[in-house]
Order: sequence, then C-alpha cells, then structure tokens
Amino acid sequence: MDIGTITVVLFLGMILGLLAGAPLTMVMGGVTVIFTYLLLGPQALATITANTFGVMQNFVITAIPLFILMGSVLERSGLAVDLYDMMYKCFGAVRGGLAVGTVIICMIFAAMCGISGAATVTMGLIALPSMRTRSYKKEVAIGCIAGGGALGILIPPSVPMILYGLFAGESIGALFAGGIVPGVLLGSLFIVYILIRCYLQPDMAPALPKEARATRSEKVKSLKAVATPMLLIVAVLGSMFAGVATPSEAAGVGAVGTLACAAIARRLTWRVIKESCYSTLKLSSMVVWIIIGGTAFTALYTSVGAVDFIKVAIDGLPVSRYVILLGMQFVLFALGMLMDPGGIIMICTPVFVPVIRHLGFDPVWFGLLFIINMEMAYLTPPFGFNLFYMKSIVPEDISMADIIRSTIPYVGLQALCLLILMIFPQLVLWLPRALLGGN
Repeated sequence: MDIGTITVVLFLGMILGLLAGAPLTMVMGGVTVIFTYLLLGPQALATITANTFGVMQNFVITAIPLFILMGSVLERSGLAVDLYDMMYKCFGAVRGGLAVGTVIICMIFAAMCGISGAATVTMGLIALPSMRTRSYKKEVAIGCIAGGGALGILIPPSVPMILYGLFAGESIGALFAGGIVPGVLLGSLFIVYILIRCYLQPDMAPALPKEARATRSEKVKSLKAVATPMLLIVAVLGSMFAGVATPSEAAGVGAVGTLACAAIARRLTWRVIKESCYSTLKLSSMVVWIIIGGTAFTALYTSVGAVDFIKVAIDGLPVSRYVILLGMQFVLFALGMLMDPGGIIMICTPVFVPVIRHLGFDPVWFGLLFIINMEMAYLTPPFGFNLFYMKSIVPEDISMADIIRSTIPYVGLQALCLLILMIFPQLVLWLPRALLGGN
C-alpha cells in the first residue's frame, strides 16, 4: 500500500471514529494499534508501549497539571472578586468601562494560568450580573467575557503551547515569549473595539452615574488587589525568561504562588483545595491521554514515510508558499469548529510543521498562528468551548444564538490579529530572540 493511500485510510478511520462518538484519544490510539499491526506487523506494537513510557518520562509534561491547578485555584478561591472590584472602581465612569475591565482581568488571569475556562467561568459569574444590572446590553456583556476568556491560551503560560511545543519539537520558553506581544495586541484590539462601539452606541454600555463612582482614594486603595497577581505573573514568567527555571519549574512556582495568594486573601479553604485538585486530576488525565494517543499516531505516520510524502506533495504544488500557509490557516479554522483544540494540535502539528520548515517559515511564529486559530475555535460554533461555558452560567433569557452573535466581532478581531502577525512576523519573534537568543 502506498503512502498516499495509507494517509487517506488513516485519516478516514479517525473521522469515522469521531463521527461515531468515540473519545478522541481512544480513536487515535485505536487507529494506531490497528494500522501498526496491519502495516508493520505484531512485533511493532511494542513501539506504542515504548512511546507511552517516553511520554510519561517527559519532564515538560509536569507543567500541564501545575498550570491547570493554578487556574482551578484562581477560579474557586474568588480572587477575581477583588480584581473586578478594582476594575469597577477604576473604569466604571467610562462608557463600556466594566467590559474593558473584564477583558483586562481576563488578560491577568491568562498570565497566571494556562487555560481558558478559568477566566470565562469566573468572570461569567462575577461580571455578567454586574453589567446586566447596570443596563449593559447582552451583546457587550457576553462578548467581552467569552472573547477575553479565550485569551487564556494565547497569553503565556499556555497549555496548548506546551502541547504544540512537544509535538513540534520547539522550545516552550520561546513559544511563551512569542505569545506575549500577540496576547497584548489582541487584548488591546478587544478594548479598542469596546470603547469605539460604546462611544458610537452609548446605550450599549452606559457609564456609571456620578453617585455610583468611586472616589480617588477608593481607587488607589483598590489597587492592592492587583499586587499579588502581578507578583505571581513576574514569578512565573520572570523566573523562566531569566533562565532561573524551566517551564515545568516555573509552573511549580506558579502553583505554590497561587496557593499563597489564596491563603493571603484568606480564601484557601479545604473545599477550594479539594475541588481544585479534583478538577486538575480530571483535566490533566484527559490531556495526557490525548498526548499518548497523539504521540503513538505521529510515530506510526512518520514511520511509514509521511514526512517525505508531504514534502514531495508540497513541492509539486504550483502555488507560492504563502498560499500554502493561508490554506493551512483555513484548515485549522475549519477543524476548530468541529474538534477539540488539543486534538487538532495532536493531528495537525506532525503534518504541518515539517511543511512549514520545508517552506522556510519559523516554527515558533507558525505556532503562534496555530494557537490564535485554536483561540478562534473556542468561540466558533458548533463546538466552541467558551460558548458552552457561557451557556452553562447565563440566565435563561439568554439563548445560545445570543451568545454566538455576541462573539462574532471577537472572532473577527482574532482573524485581524492573525493577519497582522502573518504580515509582521517580528511581532512574534523579536521577544524570544531578545530573551532567549537565536537568529
């Protein structure tokens, strides 16, 4: 059987398994076992076991449960309440100020943990009722929470970046450094959009009345809420970029720091610890199983000659490398509407990254484009995670259609950010080179 036929059959088998409703990791693992036996013989099945042990011995993977623990503790300890109170006092006098403050809090949350759900759920429970009672239209209130929450996988630390780095063979530190400018850029685009829309449509998000606004002394006093989060961000990212700690060690610093922040705020209860650990165990187990299935699938596909096949196929295309790059972005966007972002990273990274290297593009730069596409996947129906997060916490009078309509402008802004980074790759690459060296 030639490699072209093998490629079609492999991916068709995966698609059929997913359509049948089987979990992604079971589909990838099952297809790998079947085709390893058929193509390479029963003796080759031992390579799957070897690959699994290789995954479990990878020290970098320990960062995943630690970053997830950070997000779980932040979500359950109520630290966001103080942050929102500060933003309420500082930005409430501005049209759309509460929405702007929500996006800023989501950016801070993103810099303290590597997942999207923590900020989305937390701000949905805290900020949404506050904005609705102050006559914010649901389009603004819902959109800023869902869009801001998606920043959790772009602003480092980021669990999807760790997955991409593992499968692409790229430095996770470089990916984290590369995500800072795009994350701030996209967050700024969200804020500018909110301010412009609320200026043009004042009834969308009115400013707080004068009697409800905080005094200058109250604003200054409220700033203490950002002290411990800022110290935590500096501890995690600073220790890594200064060369003091690896990403895994920085995750350990962050996990301990998050517990300390919750303890300082007197919110580190046994219930918080128990629920956070349970949630971390569940999510981490899911991610690691996906990594195991993806690693096994990648090893099989590589062993049958996939890399050379892809290079030959790309060389034969009568189009420029930028057209191929745009085609990859379209494929990632389409898959994002149908699959879990983690699964897309497992499937597409082994296929796309060799092509990117062959075409002369930087894999770190492509990785950030990949992550932004996965961020868009959190907001695009029918399987956008943040859409379901929001639906689980909004009042009954808000439908899924309302949520989807609210997120459309933010998907457009994500696409705009993606285009800007494609045109100006140095926005991604200059910081990793400045902090970590390299060309």
